[in-house]
Amino acid sequence: MAVRLQMKLGVVAEGDRLPDSPDSIVVVEPTVGSVARSKGQLYVVVTGLRQGPRMADATRLVAETIRSEYYYDESAGIKGCLVKAIAAANKRLLHARDKLGLAAVPGAGGPVGVALAVVRGSELYVATVGPAEAYLVRGAQLSTLPDPHRERGMPAADLEPDVWRGEMSVGDQLVLVSPNVMSRLAVDELKDALVTLHPQSAMEHLHHRFVAADGSGSDGLLAIEATEVAVLRSGPALVPVRPSEPLAGGPDRSPIPLADTVSGGVAAAQAGAERARAIARGLLGRLVARLQDLLPERAPAARRVTPFSARRETQRRAAMASLAFIVVLGGLGLGVFLFAGREPTGPVIASLTTGQRALEAARTALDRVSGPGIDLVADDPETALELLGQALEDLAAAEAAGIARATTDPLRERAVAGLDRLYGVVDVGAASTFTFPDDPAVDLAALIRGPDGAPYVLDRAGAAVFRIDLAERTAVAIFREGAKAAGAVEAAPRFITVGGPDLLIVDASNAVWRWRPADAHGTGTTTLVRVQGAAEWGDDIRAVGTFLRDADTGLYNFYVVDPSAQQILAYAPAADGSGFPAAPSGRLATARPVDAVTDLFIDGDIWVADGGTIVRFAGGKAEGWTAAEPGDVALRPAPSYRRITSGGARREGRLYAWDPVSERVIALRKSDGSFIEQYRLTDGATDWSDIRGWYVEAGIDDGPDALVWITAQGLRRALLEAAVSGPVESPDLSPGASPADSGAP
Repeated sequence: MAVRLQMKLGVVAEGDRLPDSPDSIVVVEPTVGSVARSKGQLYVVVTGLRQGPRMADATRLVAETIRSEYYYDESAGIKGCLVKAIAAANKRLLHARDKLGLAAVPGAGGPVGVALAVVRGSELYVATVGPAEAYLVRGAQLSTLPDPHRERGMPAADLEPDVWRGEMSVGDQLVLVSPNVMSRLAVDELKDALVTLHPQSAMEHLHHRFVAADGSGSDGLLAIEATEVAVLRSGPALVPVRPSEPLAGGPDRSPIPLADTVSGGVAAAQAGAERARAIARGLLGRLVARLQDLLPERAPAARRVTPFSARRETQRRAAMASLAFIVVLGGLGLGVFLFAGREPTGPVIASLTTGQRALEAARTALDRVSGPGIDLVADDPETALELLGQALEDLAAAEAAGIARATTDPLRERAVAGLDRLYGVVDVGAASTFTFPDDPAVDLAALIRGPDGAPYVLDRAGAAVFRIDLAERTAVAIFREGAKAAGAVEAAPRFITVGGPDLLIVDASNAVWRWRPADAHGTGTTTLVRVQGAAEWGDDIRAVGTFLRDADTGLYNFYVVDPSAQQILAYAPAADGSGFPAAPSGRLATARPVDAVTDLFIDGDIWVADGGTIVRFAGGKAEGWTAAEPGDVALRPAPSYRRITSGGARREGRLYAWDPVSERVIALRKSDGSFIEQYRLTDGATDWSDIRGWYVEAGIDDGPDALVWITAQGLRRALLEAAVSGPVESPDLSPGASPADSGAP
């Protein structure tokens, strides 16, 4: 049995495409065997950055030229023929550019893009020119096929198209798409649709999503999927060979002596017996009939004739009874209608009228805020805030009056989107940078950026601390419960922090360990650090931290939030950095409860997240700094902070605070506590519902900061700037991450 590939095609029907789309799509699947074997199947998507009938004519000219030139040319292989076909289409565009309104703009590429693919057997050839994109999905992993001349759209004076060649396997999927579509859709959404749906359903779904996102203009979409087709090769049917018959034409006779005579006698006896049975049945039937004739008969009853007048009287009475039944039934129905309790319709009509008025008032307010040439959010924020708040109140009144949510929800989304802009909401995209496998299971509880810049995580399930190598995508255990180091046994880790060149680990027995890296692969030395009075901490300490005193010597203070002492204990280092031999000092001017502290950050000032609020201690006092409210209580509850972090120096830059109730991160100015902006994840992501630990990667120069955090099973990262839809790498599509034990914990 031979195996060949068959392409499943997915393309949006011409009648379902946008009326202002200039794109052209050509699909050629030859039915002649010789053409299919030599040229293969051709799929072309030609896109246009502009709109209008002349741009549609230009894309149609390019598509038809490529199809005719490719199948006509027999002078070279597939790559050569594709390059010649694209060059011929570009040449025809150059000749007709004035007619088609494609006059060249100095320093800019042409507005026409081409994405094409040829499939011959298991061979795949792909080429893109200008504003057109191609994606290959293989094994649930999305790859972007490169285009070195993407900025050089057609027509171009010196076009040099590049053709990529690869192999097409069973289950592979190829998408040719306009970049205008990808500007409205996320790459993960494209991948999910291809992996879970038939190509045709996937293209229709993505086109609907593009239209729902207010997409217009270029909407070219085409997808193919390689499937396996079994071909059965059947040979000629086998026919049994019969020996020659020397007695052909003669009467059939048995080879057994006297067999024919005996069989003939038996047949005659059977025929005689059948005739005898027939005669017996006839005699018996006649005898039964004779007996029935002798039985006595009953005389027929005399016919009774009803007079005509009696029949008329009977009909009249039946009609009167039916009429009386109808009258009684109608009277009962009328009585129920007249005397049963009915609710008056006046209040209902009045309520609906009030709801319609409130709905129209909300629409009018929203149209005043935004519309063609209108943007009060940017031009007049105070008026926009007043109108949007009034619109929300009107929508609530409309719903209370009986207007359906399906009618008010789109208007509410517009109002909320405008208020989010006023309240500084920035939607950011999250990327997965490392995920632990399911087996063995992990339960990450803390994250710190180590002295070597690598992320370190604390795993409660495995009672270990891992160093994550993002380049190699591996996790190495540097500390594990039960391991022996420095003549002692490591207990389950509870807290981790970084101080100068060291990673400090506090275990369940309140022993403090210092791990110092020896290389960039997770190898290091573990020593036990003496801390005066550590055994008296108990099991209720809330957080630990450090502050670098001298960068040259690497000496740092060690801080412990101890509810029993109602203090933040500060330990000074020994001169040789071997430990913290002196008794601690309290950093709070007056003792206060610290049982509700959930996070600690030190940059010269001491910052704590305490019972949902942020407190800054300077000189031991919590004075002179208050976190400003974002002011969006009309949309979401007031923030309750659980974690804080920063990437700037003391009283410089931003302080980031996590509000788990609203799944957002708020940026505050460290100098005075004023509100800057707030961030939330795009596409309904829920990674900010459970941040177990985090740190900031400070932006370079004026670039935005990046947040790195952990969930229960993996490491995530988000750049704190407005997310831009487009082709980005889709991480974690294949399980490549694996934890490992280091040689020396």
